[in-house]
Amino acid sequence: MAKKVLFISSSLRNRSNSEAFAREAEKGAKAAGHETEFITLKDKDIRFCKGCMACQKTFRCVIKDDVADVMERVQNADVLVFATPVYYYELAGQLKTLLDRLNPLYPQEYSFRDVYLITASAEAGENVVKTPVGGINGWIDCFEKARFAGVFNGGGFDNMGEALEDAEMLAAAFEFGKGIQ
Repeated sequence: MAKKVLFISSSLRNRSNSEAFAREAEKGAKAAGHETEFITLKDKDIRFCKGCMACQKTFRCVIKDDVADVMERVQNADVLVFATPVYYYELAGQLKTLLDRLNPLYPQEYSFRDVYLITASAEAGENVVKTPVGGINGWIDCFEKARFAGVFNGGGFDNMGEALEDAEMLAAAFEFGKGIQ
């Protein structure tokens, strides 16, 4: 069954490795018959949450920036795929800031059920993604109908754009996207 899959790239770099993997995964999801949308946070105005909690009553944030548009797309997607570079074994700050700002969704209805994570890091290995996966799971835990559905770990990339030269890893990212259910 075709689903609406939203990809959100949180890297601010041009020629981002995590975004390269996300774009290949998006191609895989399309090949599997899903409807996809791709958002990059690179040019978005996303400010920090103030913790005022007004959103829990009004279902919207008091801060006027680009988050409202992103939030609507998140709310209406069946599947979410977050892509992040791994800095100091953690999610990129811009992704964490977005997740914090999605707080108005907590008391509302939302369509997403499966949440995936795509990472790129200088260091390879499963330990590199333990903390980023934990960060995503902490957010998912607030949405009882959602679940963590998988991670694509693109490790071993020191330089910008290096992933674009690795046909094997790009093919693996494509297959990861094709496997989105």
